[in-house]
Amino acid sequence: MRIQLSEHFSYKKLLRFVLPSIIMMIFTSIYSVVDGVFVSNFVGKTAFAAVNLIMPVTMGMSVIGFMLGTGGSAIVSKTLGEGNRKKANQYFTMIVMATIIGGLFFTVIGLIYIRPIAIGIGATENMLEDCVLYGRILMGAETAFMLQNLFQSFFVTAEKPQIGLGMTVLAGLTNIILDTLFIAVFKWGIAGAAIATAASQFIGGIVPIFYFIRKNDSILQLTRTNISFKILLKACTNGSSELMTNLSSSVVNILYNFQLMKIAGEDGVAAYGVIMYVNFIFMAIYIGYSIGSAPIIGYHYGAANYDELKNLLKKSLMIVGGFGFVLTFTAILLSSPLSKIFVGYNFDLYEMTKHGFRLYSLSFLVSGFNVFGSAFFTALNNSVISAAISFLRTLLFQVTVVFILPLILGLNGIWLTVSAAELLTVVITVIFFIKNKNKYQYA
Repeated sequence: MRIQLSEHFSYKKLLRFVLPSIIMMIFTSIYSVVDGVFVSNFVGKTAFAAVNLIMPVTMGMSVIGFMLGTGGSAIVSKTLGEGNRKKANQYFTMIVMATIIGGLFFTVIGLIYIRPIAIGIGATENMLEDCVLYGRILMGAETAFMLQNLFQSFFVTAEKPQIGLGMTVLAGLTNIILDTLFIAVFKWGIAGAAIATAASQFIGGIVPIFYFIRKNDSILQLTRTNISFKILLKACTNGSSELMTNLSSSVVNILYNFQLMKIAGEDGVAAYGVIMYVNFIFMAIYIGYSIGSAPIIGYHYGAANYDELKNLLKKSLMIVGGFGFVLTFTAILLSSPLSKIFVGYNFDLYEMTKHGFRLYSLSFLVSGFNVFGSAFFTALNNSVISAAISFLRTLLFQVTVVFILPLILGLNGIWLTVSAAELLTVVITVIFFIKNKNKYQYA
């Protein structure tokens, strides 16, 4: 039975509604991780380091999909809450069109400039050609990847999170099967990994268009629309926190790699790559919960149902806090076997990775509050606060700490950077919640 955005949410109903989004994000993370596992074990640590070096660039160029997906769904869900379904569908269509145009633009830019970008971020002579090859293939699928990120949010807004999950599972299985075939069987190396990922992104980004362009039983459908730059700008500002989060993560990852190349060399970059792959899976739970709950929050805000807004905030904070303890304990417990899966063939690299991940895992205790806090204010259409949380968390604090802590703690300082940045950010997030409780009447 379909759960509607307008309903009252108990813990059970809330978790049921957001679960497909959580699983969807976990699958998205897992099939990204599969590339790393296959490249590391079948192609080697130099190719693995090359993938990890260029990956932040391809991810950074895909941020339009995240931005318009979260920011646009906030507008669409609020419009639905106000009772104007026709206008909501027009806004939805316009946002999809804007994503396609933006995707094509960044694809061209990426294909032209991928080599100088790779050189600029520190690719060594041994890594350069692998960086360029992997990057160019993924740039060809950049538009599809942006659409995939966009539809992850809009399937939830359409009250069809299960279909969004199905699309993600289909894309993930495609990637895993093609990775096995292209890398392990055909021995295509790093090109095989890139082609497998690109194929999965086409499935995740293009197939949903055929669902929404036809008549369907969801509350959203692609339709005729007019361009409204005001609404498009509002979607961009609403989603600026997600833009900041993903763009900053790419920038910060590049800085991390610079620091690691100086302190630990190629092994340091490879170890950090493993930690990031595993981190994707753990953070996917927080991101999935935020994506799944944001349309509900936006709907009840649009409907001026403040009692339900209070209910959603209280329950969400309890759920996110519970996730924090479970994820931290699980990450520390699994640090050894997960590291062995990626780099068990090299004892020194394995030991470095295991130790680094145990220190990094402490960040999971508080990071969920910051991820949810940013998404909560996005759903309330407050782009300033949402962006401020993301900017502090993913850029300012991390950039500051990544240069200071290694001077004091050496390599351990890099592994502890994210924990320190998340702890500083959670203080700011709590202040924002307290200062705005009367304005939005959620407490």
